[in-house]
Amino acid sequence: MKAQELQAKTPDELRDQLVALKKEAFNLRFQQATGQLENTARMRAVRRDVARIKTVLNAKAAEAAN
Repeated sequence: MKAQELQAKTPDELRDQLVALKKEAFNLRFQQATGQLENTARMRAVRRDVARIKTVLNAKAAEAAN
């Protein structure tokens, strides 16, 4: 997921996507704890996507405040 794609979305869409990614991160952590996780790189990708979404949301909020 690229930052440009995220900037084109509305804050509500971003929040929905953030919730979905957090659920996925939880499931991935659970799989890792039980030894069922196959794609360990997905955890890193999800964490980074969450950070990207939070960054874009904060930028949009700062822009709206000005």
